[in-house]
Amino acid sequence: MADPVVQFQLVVDDPGAAAAFHARLFGWTVDDRNALGYRQLKTGSIDGGVWPSQAPGQALVQLFVEVEDVAAHLARAQALGAKVMVPRTALPDGDVMGLLVDPWGLVFGLKERRRVAPTVLDGDPA
Repeated sequence: MADPVVQFQLVVDDPGAAAAFHARLFGWTVDDRNALGYRQLKTGSIDGGVWPSQAPGQALVQLFVEVEDVAAHLARAQALGAKVMVPRTALPDGDVMGLLVDPWGLVFGLKERRRVAPTVLDGDPA
């Protein structure tokens, strides 16, 4: 199976205003109740978020691709000519991510697939 796009991120000067604009335009909901104050956008399909830009006036849209191993994909991307912007990083909510710039200057993210522990069903021996 191919690694799917699972999230988008708007990177803008004014995250609050951008989140409010898109919520009003498309009927999306905004939730900023998390450890980083990240504005999560619930769209009804692929969800996203809004984050402040590092350099004023440099707005962009990032796609996040879900992969098994962020570190391995960062190394593979570097071998293919990409540059790592943010190395493998564990976030407070448990997500693991990294950011890259591809050889054409496009920034995109990797998000590590969460490993789900097997559950024990009622009646099954533990």
